[in-house]
This record gives sequence, structure tokens and C-alpha cells, in this order.
Amino acid sequence: MSDFQINPLVLIGVGSSFAFSGLFYHLYKEKKEEIRKLKEIPTFRPDQHLVRLLKASPHKRLQYVAIEGLVQAEGEPLASQFVPRCYGVLQRISIQEHWKVWNSLTRTWNSRQRNKKETNNSVPFCLVCPGAYINDLYVKVQAPLQASGCYLERVYHRVRHAEEGLVDMMVQGLSGEKPVSQEETEELLRVGSTLTGFGEVVLEGGQVMRLQAPQGGRQYILVPTDYKSFMDGHESSATMWKGLTAACGITGASLLFGMLHSLFGGRDRKRE
Repeated sequence: MSDFQINPLVLIGVGSSFAFSGLFYHLYKEKKEEIRKLKEIPTFRPDQHLVRLLKASPHKRLQYVAIEGLVQAEGEPLASQFVPRCYGVLQRISIQEHWKVWNSLTRTWNSRQRNKKETNNSVPFCLVCPGAYINDLYVKVQAPLQASGCYLERVYHRVRHAEEGLVDMMVQGLSGEKPVSQEETEELLRVGSTLTGFGEVVLEGGQVMRLQAPQGGRQYILVPTDYKSFMDGHESSATMWKGLTAACGITGASLLFGMLHSLFGGRDRKRE
């Protein structure tokens, strides 16, 4: 039997392949369930159909829907501090300093981030249909900063490297710290960009509607794309997990088949 020992690396490969296949299948099933729930959410645009539906609904509200539209400031928009003729309704400016700190134990310079400054600005805004006017039909977005989702677009990014002189180097040698760079970033939710919001919609009066955080513990979400692109991204993710499940499963099966073939084929040849 010593002539037909099984390579432990092959066993590890088989077990790992099937283990990863099971993990990816679990992630695939979770993503498909998430997609199924997303498809159950009604999707609307700020139009007359939504107004009529709200007027006919109890308490003139829809508990959890997706609203897709173009971002429009209700008043004066925010101007970018770095990019000309660039306007938004939500703005985040951050400044981050990068330093090197001397570690006397390892005798190396370690990276540190310090003195991060962040400024957030916002103005009231709403969602409108493409081609619509602000005084026609629109959905006001309430408390957008409370919503989850990566809905800000980076419009400016710059890294300023520190300049070192002879005096600076001497001071840094004594203090054990030296500046490396300063990173500046500006992010905006730009006017005219497409946004999809998931939450509760309420008819305030007339044809004015409001998107707000839903009740019952469901998430208030803002997505910087249209609903179709949002769903396509989830479908692509599910396809990826499905492909990885199949690839790992086939790899594990191939390794197992090769191991069994070598084992039993070698025994048959020895008998002959």
C-alpha cells in the first residue's frame, strides 16, 4: 500500500475547492434573495401617475418605494471650491495629513494619518423627471445625510508633498516625526445627476411629494444611478458568485477524479 500514498497537497486542494465552492454558492443564494426582494419594491418617477397613486393611498403615502429622478437644487446650489462651473447639492471637503513617525524599536519610519478635517455642506434638493421644471412635479428629499449609500462623486483630488529643507530635517531628527503629504478631496452630489432613492414617499399637498426615511426598520438608501443600472450591478454580482461556485466545484471534482484515477489505476497495474 505504500506505493499508492495520496499526496496531502492534492487532498488540501480538493477540500479547499469544495469549501470555496460551498461558500460562493451561499453568497450566490444570498444575492439572489436580495435581488428578489429588490424586485418586489415598486419603482416610480416624479410624475402624474405617482401623484394619483398617492392621492388614492391611505394617509397619502407609500411605505417603501424606489424613486428615480434627476437631482435639482430647490434654491441656490453649492459651487465647487476647486472645479469651475461645477455645482451640487451635497458637498464634502476633506483634508488629511500624512506623517512619518520614527520607531526606535524597529528603527524604521512608520506611516501615520493625522489632523483630518472634514467639512459637510448641503442645500435642499429634489428629484425631477428628465425635461421637467422645478415648479412642475418633483419629490423633495428629506434628510439625505441620514441615508446610506455611496452617492457622492469625487470631483477633485490632490496630494501636496511636503518640502524638506536642512533645518526641517534637523528638527525632524530630534522630534522623530516628519510630514509627508497633505491630501485634499472634494465630493459632490452634482446637480443634474441621476439618483434613485429607496424610502417612504408622502404627498405633502397639491403635487408636492417628499421622500423620507421609512418606518419599520427598513433602510433609507440613496443610489447615484438609475434603477436599471442598480439592478444590473446586483445581477452581475450574482453571476460572478455563480461562476466562482462552478469554477471551484469543477476544480475540486477534477482534482478528486485525478487522485482516484491515479490511486486505482496504479493498483490495477500492480496486479497485472
